[in-house]
Amino acid sequence: MFSNYLIGLREGLEASLVVCILIAYLVKTGRRDAIKPIWAGIAIAITIALGFGFALEYGSQEMTFEAQEALGGSLSVVAVGLVTWMVFWMRRTARHLKAELHGKLDAALAVGTFALVATAFLAVGREGLETALFVWASVHAAGDGTPRPLIGVALGLATAVFLGWLFYRGALRINLAKFFTWTGGMLVVVAAGVLAYGVHDLQEANWIPGLRNLSFDISDTIAPDSWYGTLLKGVFNFQPDPTKLQVTVWLLYLVPTLALFLAPAGFVSRLGRRRQTPAVVEDKV
Repeated sequence: MFSNYLIGLREGLEASLVVCILIAYLVKTGRRDAIKPIWAGIAIAITIALGFGFALEYGSQEMTFEAQEALGGSLSVVAVGLVTWMVFWMRRTARHLKAELHGKLDAALAVGTFALVATAFLAVGREGLETALFVWASVHAAGDGTPRPLIGVALGLATAVFLGWLFYRGALRINLAKFFTWTGGMLVVVAAGVLAYGVHDLQEANWIPGLRNLSFDISDTIAPDSWYGTLLKGVFNFQPDPTKLQVTVWLLYLVPTLALFLAPAGFVSRLGRRRQTPAVVEDKV
């Protein structure tokens, strides 16, 4: 429930901030007539995201066990990739997001109603599809058969909408850079667990070998059905008997990804520039 609350809060707040920026700009520039097309684009994006989530859930139920595990494992890997890209993208572009959205909105206003609908749809739709995919993968990994994960994401989205409304009214000011850094770091930890469980699904689907090659088994110490076992599984997707490949993938993803994400601002860009700079060879005669 907590991990899905975090997903809903993080993704929902991004979408809420985008909506606030778009609506506030239209109100400030006296273009209230363009607000309805913006809401229409947002409604279309939400509808498609919900439809995508329902298609993933109910479409997979008609498959065989191996096909379900293969689909779940593959989509878990895709979801982790999208979420990882999202947290790094937000960290890099958060400062310029307002100016970027204003520029796109000015261009859409010059074109017409359809462009306004498309601008709002594209701005919100990406977060909606990412949320649907990552929540589905996280719920699939939890696999406890209770509505708690869905309740968690619903509460997270509701909190994000409320915070977005407070931002729009000017009643709330927080350090968004620190907020997205902390929540992004926690999402990386959650994503590591989803990735490891996705590997386990692919092993159960016989796509990857090593299902019986366990790294350790502490089921007697941390029972999966205990309250602390449930808590560890729900937050970190912890498994008391992971395979060696699961542990390896978890470490190879979590350690470098978290280190790069928490590195000082500009470190990654400087590293990229150093790699692109050709080496200078001096011939000494």
